[in-house]
Amino acid sequence: MELFRTQRILMWTATLMAALVVVGLCAMAVDDRMLLGVSVWAKPVKFGVAFALYTATLAWLLDHPHRGRRWTRVLAPVFAATAVIDVGFIVVQAARGTFSHFNSQADPVNSIGQVVFTTGVPGLFFANLLIACILLWQRIGDPATTVAIRAGLVISVVGMALGYLVGFAGPQVARTASGELVTLSAKHTFGAPDGTPGMPITGWSLQAGDLRIPHFLGLHGMQILLLLTFVLMVSARRVPRIRDQRTRTRIVGIAAGGYASAVAITLWQALHGQSLVHPDAGVLCAWAVVAAICVAAAVFSVWAGPAGSAESSGGGEEFVDEPTLRAEGARSAQSSTT
Repeated sequence: MELFRTQRILMWTATLMAALVVVGLCAMAVDDRMLLGVSVWAKPVKFGVAFALYTATLAWLLDHPHRGRRWTRVLAPVFAATAVIDVGFIVVQAARGTFSHFNSQADPVNSIGQVVFTTGVPGLFFANLLIACILLWQRIGDPATTVAIRAGLVISVVGMALGYLVGFAGPQVARTASGELVTLSAKHTFGAPDGTPGMPITGWSLQAGDLRIPHFLGLHGMQILLLLTFVLMVSARRVPRIRDQRTRTRIVGIAAGGYASAVAITLWQALHGQSLVHPDAGVLCAWAVVAAICVAAAVFSVWAGPAGSAESSGGGEEFVDEPTLRAEGARSAQSSTT
């Protein structure tokens, strides 16, 4: 694969994270130890999935010609290294049957690990933030893809930053897999202790507010918007109304606004101790308003746009192949990528 040659560090990091998922799932099958009611290997698997997706997306993004490449060549390895170190400590703690985040145990391994977290996580966040700042003002791909990337970068940076809000939920006392009581300086559940009954697979709380929901949605916003862009591009060959690139760009912009609203609503629920599946009347109203506005705006954009055909001026430009788009981007970025 070309990305393994041009974005070697990020792609091998994504591969390592994917391998962690496989190893973690196998470990779950043979290791019955539990933390807060779930397997000790659940967290490594979740982090492996999240970082495999995000790092691979980042590799694809940085492989496009862009200004400021000399900086992203430095920031990408920083992001990869901090990700490996942070997730590596999560794996170590899972193997030890104890908590990785906010653990106050005084043993040497945990003490060193907490120092790693307090230094590595900010490094991960700021590397991602700087990459987003560099790419935010640039055009990468067609207009719809550019909107998806710009909106996705902002949403992902916000989503990553939401992880810092766990301190507002307060401390808690929990048992390790061996039964030892430890104090955790923070938690992700508002209105209840961590470990309350949760949804299948995700484990998101069914009884209280869970900060992991807006954190997850924000972190993966760019992948969702890029997937929507791809679906629209493929569908445009069969649906004349969305062949015009301006129509597709507007739809992606509307989806980005709706997705950002979803992150905001789930954040409000989490901070107010409200489970995702038990919204109050105000939250239901907010969901209804956002859905109505997005659907109405999307329908209007499609209806008001040109009917289009494969040969129309709006649709023909979008079916330019990837090498041509890359060549055009390379010419625009030539002065600053050397």
